[in-house]
Amino acid sequence: MAKDRTPAPTDQKAPATTSSRNAIDAFLNQVRALGPATQAGRRGRLIFALDATMSRQPLWDTACKLQGDMFAEAAAIGGLDVQLVYYRGLNECRASRWVSDARQLGGLMEKIDCRGGHSQIGKVLAHTKVETEKQKVQALVFVGDAMEEAIDDLCAAAGNLGLLSTPAFMFQEGHDPVAEQAFREVARLSRGAYCRFDPGAAHQLRELLRAVAAYAAGGLKALADLKARSSEAVKLIEQLR
Repeated sequence: MAKDRTPAPTDQKAPATTSSRNAIDAFLNQVRALGPATQAGRRGRLIFALDATMSRQPLWDTACKLQGDMFAEAAAIGGLDVQLVYYRGLNECRASRWVSDARQLGGLMEKIDCRGGHSQIGKVLAHTKVETEKQKVQALVFVGDAMEEAIDDLCAAAGNLGLLSTPAFMFQEGHDPVAEQAFREVARLSRGAYCRFDPGAAHQLRELLRAVAAYAAGGLKALADLKARSSEAVKLIEQLR
């Protein structure tokens, strides 16, 4: 995978409210079954991967604003190092350096514009495998809305992550059934979790990112502690009891 060496990276819809709430609750139930994420005294490492094809521009802008919440949540637990991975165009898939605060990651993301192209989820999964073989990656977060690759290849790559105990948290924006099938399988085989959120629902994405950041930085105990420090997260964390 190419490294981004720029100065700083870098059908039919279900009822929205009930459907989304149930999906997020189901996601958190899956997280509950995961084991410890980090070893005592070590910072967590999380790969934050995004589809940066043209249709993703609104989501990209939202993610730029929300990524700081991941660091804020993790900072109270013990810290988190994050690597940004994104793909766009016909064959561009890049990974930033590892960063340790929100301003650094925000700076990386602000330099990137979305461009038309096809999904490259397989490259994201393969890159995550390489990184966790170098040094343990506690979680992969992927946010996208489409899948245009051979699902069997993605399943094989996801299985490799499962063997390395690096779960993929697959967050789908929208209702595309092909993407949903693929995302669910990647999550299952990597021993991660899947959740769909409504287009433009920044509050839903925020809670999901905070939950995974808490898990990556401090494991299940940190997720339980999240409830005490965020009234907005109460309904989500309640599912972990």
